[in-house]
Amino acid sequence: MLNEMIFYDTLRQGLWISVVISIPILTVALLTGISIGLVQALTSIQEMTLTFVPKLAAIVAVFWISMGFMTQTLVSFFHEQLIPLIIGG
Repeated sequence: MLNEMIFYDTLRQGLWISVVISIPILTVALLTGISIGLVQALTSIQEMTLTFVPKLAAIVAVFWISMGFMTQTLVSFFHEQLIPLIIGG
């Protein structure tokens, strides 16, 4: 059985992995939103789809680029942390 210390340590590591994996996508979404918002403020164009479509395209592009990093990070977490806990090692 898992004691509380191992459970909370594994939970903490899993949450940290989720933060590390989401940083590239959230950073690009933030920078794209700020830049499009600045362009909208400078040109007085207030169109909702003008922010949505470029932000979505940037998020998809970064997801496609960083997909290998995300997969490798999750697989290494499973192999090094979760699978040994499941099989009792």
